[in-house]
Order: sequence, then C-alpha cells, then structure tokens
Amino acid sequence: MAAAIRRGLRFEGLVVDVAADGESALLTVGATDYDAIVLDVMMPGLDGFETCRRLRADGVWVPVLMLTARDAVEDRVRGLDGGADDYLTKPFSLAELTARLRALVRRGPVERPTVIEVGDLRLDPATREVSRADVEVQLSAREFALLETFMRRPGDVFTQTQLLEAAWDLGYEQRSNVVEVYVRYLREKIDRPFGVSSIETVRGAGYRLRKDGGG
Repeated sequence: MAAAIRRGLRFEGLVVDVAADGESALLTVGATDYDAIVLDVMMPGLDGFETCRRLRADGVWVPVLMLTARDAVEDRVRGLDGGADDYLTKPFSLAELTARLRALVRRGPVERPTVIEVGDLRLDPATREVSRADVEVQLSAREFALLETFMRRPGDVFTQTQLLEAAWDLGYEQRSNVVEVYVRYLREKIDRPFGVSSIETVRGAGYRLRKDGGG
C-alpha cells in the first residue's frame, strides 16, 4: 500500500519518503522538513495515533493526514483529538488523497496544540481536564468554556459579549452580571487556592488571562 501511494504521488509530481513504522517516522520527520505527513493508523510498533501524538508533543506542526481502514466515529475522533488535521478511510481514490494533501499544504505548519498550556495552567479539550502546577482542578462546563477561550488567546482582552458568545448559546437569556459571576468562580478555582492572579479585569473593556498564566 505504501509503495503504491508513493508511486501515485510521485506521478503527480510530489517528492515522497516512506517510513516503515512509527519509530522510523519520528526519526525521519525529525531530520527533514516536510510539507505534509500521511500516517497510516495500523503501523508496526507505534500506531498512527501515538506517532501523531508524539509529533505534536515534540512541537512538530506539519499538517497530518490520518489514513486507515477503520471508519468508526470513535477512531476519527481519536485521530483528530490526537493532533491530526484530516482523516481519510480506505478504500480511497488517489485523486482525493492528492487533493486533501494540497489543501493541507496550503494551511502550512501552524501551531495547533492538542493540549493548551499557559504558564503552569494546562487544559485538555479532548478529556476536559484542567490542572495548575500538576494539581487537577474541577470545572463546570461553563467554567471550562470560559477558561478555554482565555487560554487560546492569552493576553487578549475579551468583552462580556464575546465571553457570553463563547460559553452560552444564542437562546440564553442574558443577565448583565453572569460573566462577572463565572469569572469569579474561575478565580476561586484556578487562582485563589494557588496564591496567584491570572484573570485580570481591564476596566471599561473586559477580562484577559495573563500571558504567563499567573504562574
């Protein structure tokens, strides 16, 4: 399969290298700059999921296309949550694979961490886990949504309207102080127990998370 894909992509004018297993893939990617990576889930040794996870953990942000015979929803979710950018199931046409790779290459290697870290604050959108200094913090769904909004753009000021749109649906009956209340809840959970101050009030504008996470 790998040889057939390589022949097809080379016929399209692409330069292609093949790694026989996950460990080899990690070494190859570490030594060469690539425009895109195609990962088969069912590789010997490290599977595609773990290989992708390790690439992202090492700060490799080359676009990744997961390729597999599996078509279960949970497998697609696992691949995307593990850092993959796209997912293609077998059987597939070479034309579609090539088109998807062209689309990924246009995006370029943009940093898209699967786990968000700001200072010693850590948030995992897939597992819904939050911790500060390796201590787990339990948040409600609304609190989690607000914190994720702050952590994706540390240092940026968010208005109350922006925070409402991030954590409440359009049908929510707006209360003027609900954002203020939930920001206070967050401070009580992620700041006060650790003796830090990470969420700042910007008078007349809104709120922001300090770029150092308050740590």
